[in-house]
Amino acid sequence: MRKATITKLLLKVLVLSMCLAGFPLACPLGARIEAQTVNAQLKKKSKDLEAPDKHKDDAGLVPVIIQTQGAPASALLSAINAAVGKVKKKYTNFDLLSVQLPPAVIDLLAARSDIAYISLDRTTEVQGHLEATTGASLARSLGNSSTGTIDGKNIGIAILDSGISPRHHSFNTLRVVAKVDFTGQNRTDDPYGHGTHVAAMAAGNNHLANGAYTGVAPAAKIINIRVLNSQGQGRVTHAISGIDWAISNKAAYNIRVMNLSLGAPAVDSYKDDPLCLAVRRAVNAGIVVVVAAGNSGKDNSGRKVYGGIHSPGIEPSAITVGAVNTFGTDARADDQVATFSSRGPTRGHTTDAFGVKHYDNLIKPDLVAPGNKIIQAESSASENSSTSYLLTNNPSLSATANNEEYDTHGAMYLSGTSVASPAVAGAAALIIQRNPNLTPNLVKAILEYTAQPLANFNNLEQGAGLLNAQGAVRLAAAIRTDLSNSTAVGSPLLIGTAPTQSSTIANQSFSWGGGIIQRWNFLTGANLMLKFQGVYRTSTYTTTTNPSGVTMSDGVTMSDGVLMSDGVTMSDGVTMSDGVLMSDGTMLANGTLVTNGEGLTLARGVLMSDGVTMSDGVLMSDHALGTHAASITSIQSVLVEGDSSGSYMHPASIVTIDPPIAPTNLTGTASSPSQLNLAWTDNVSDESGFRVERCQGTG
Repeated sequence: MRKATITKLLLKVLVLSMCLAGFPLACPLGARIEAQTVNAQLKKKSKDLEAPDKHKDDAGLVPVIIQTQGAPASALLSAINAAVGKVKKKYTNFDLLSVQLPPAVIDLLAARSDIAYISLDRTTEVQGHLEATTGASLARSLGNSSTGTIDGKNIGIAILDSGISPRHHSFNTLRVVAKVDFTGQNRTDDPYGHGTHVAAMAAGNNHLANGAYTGVAPAAKIINIRVLNSQGQGRVTHAISGIDWAISNKAAYNIRVMNLSLGAPAVDSYKDDPLCLAVRRAVNAGIVVVVAAGNSGKDNSGRKVYGGIHSPGIEPSAITVGAVNTFGTDARADDQVATFSSRGPTRGHTTDAFGVKHYDNLIKPDLVAPGNKIIQAESSASENSSTSYLLTNNPSLSATANNEEYDTHGAMYLSGTSVASPAVAGAAALIIQRNPNLTPNLVKAILEYTAQPLANFNNLEQGAGLLNAQGAVRLAAAIRTDLSNSTAVGSPLLIGTAPTQSSTIANQSFSWGGGIIQRWNFLTGANLMLKFQGVYRTSTYTTTTNPSGVTMSDGVTMSDGVLMSDGVTMSDGVTMSDGVLMSDGTMLANGTLVTNGEGLTLARGVLMSDGVTMSDGVLMSDHALGTHAASITSIQSVLVEGDSSGSYMHPASIVTIDPPIAPTNLTGTASSPSQLNLAWTDNVSDESGFRVERCQGTG
């Protein structure tokens, strides 16, 4: 039966190949039908385009992003026009097209050989005491005669968000050096009220409240790239346009860091997701990209959800940031991962010719940082000083003192991983100021290696741990400044002796985590920071505008752009941590998947440690933000209310959810690197919704 199926598929591919050279409408009707059939099996389009009529605009067209094989050719552009499509934008640094298409021609275009993938242009939305608790204040004095005070001076941070209020005195030293709008509203201020708060988290000065709300990198240059509109919404193409502009203007404004406190549903694998591809290109161009993990860490009943990381947080080369609740204290002993913070693993997927889904299942987030009820700059909506959308609809967010003018000195509370992300972006700027020669991969490794692991939270919740800006800058200062792509693997990484691998913040000392995340694993070992590793090199790339670029070969930095890649030669002394093998062969660090015996679930159906599986979409559908009104309500609820497990100042007791009835006597035996044989005693008579997934191949 399998042989017959494969034979039929090959015949269809042969029929389709006769049409691929040109636009399929020119093919005979029978061939067009075969083309559509094969396209459905080969999955050259994202899942949310299987019902394209749901996404039509008022003109009956569907907004899509087309990934082309090389630069878009004139024949393809002509074919789009012939199909009554509209090309909205071509990009300088990406082989992508932003297009509006009639629903009926999407399958036909996907069958062309010059098209690699078609995805929906999804809606993007915000995921809605800092110096002391992050250790940033302690890092100020770690400079030298050439760097001066470590405050981010001259390092450009691109803020891709809802704009920045031009009147606010948190930025009154002309540090907003560039501003550009990609929403079509032709404005770069912040009528929504999110981007101003985010920019101040990363780089607000000490002017507000006598320095009480100083950002992590208060002297950094700010590049205002507006990609979210007056209601905090945008399109993936807006974000891609902003990334494209940042890459092209990197040298002009010394853009070394980029923050994206926004997200779209993680439907496609990072290998196909156009926003992830754009982020990876920015990293390859030498920009550290920091993104919010998402606010999908629990369902409507308050139960934990795994697998809720949003795009582009699923991209391996990005630094994906979750949120912690600091309970308003500088000391970190009481810090907890916020209940709303999205957990891994990543659930973007590919679908093979037989309809089998292959999930990425990467460990994310990479780090966590303060993100619950944080006070920072409040935006005035425009030059006439009217309040922002967020504050108008939620006046309780205001933290402005009675004697202050809110348009120039206003402050407000916000919560979410979108608030945590810019704290890490600011820390990245401090690291680069101290050692400008560091690559994005090495900056990411430093942040992870020096992070503080939080007790009772696993890697899928906290990544490598809690941001430690002081330790990260101290380690960056010890690293050689003459590293290059020609540096031999195993060469000394440090200038002298290794720094003490511990930090003291708010009079509390802690050890560094001492490890870095490698897709499905957690690498540990002193040699990670004693010897140079091949994965710390940077990648260059070729485009139509950069034909002389050189792509690094596998074994140096993989084409995926991931931090730690298969095939990379690591020096002696780097070890893989003990872990729990999941049903698809995924290794998780430290053997901890869930804590306290909780019967927790994972979005879209992966076997958890208690042997219970959930069918697709039980806690999260593939379209976690698919319902427009509901998604906006959910996102703004997190921005406004924050973590229900504790207020800004007063911690509250955590409600324990009774787990479902779990099987007993669970045992597992790894029979191969990709298969785990399980046995258990089933204590439930109701088998509805029960399913065991098995990995096919290495997917």
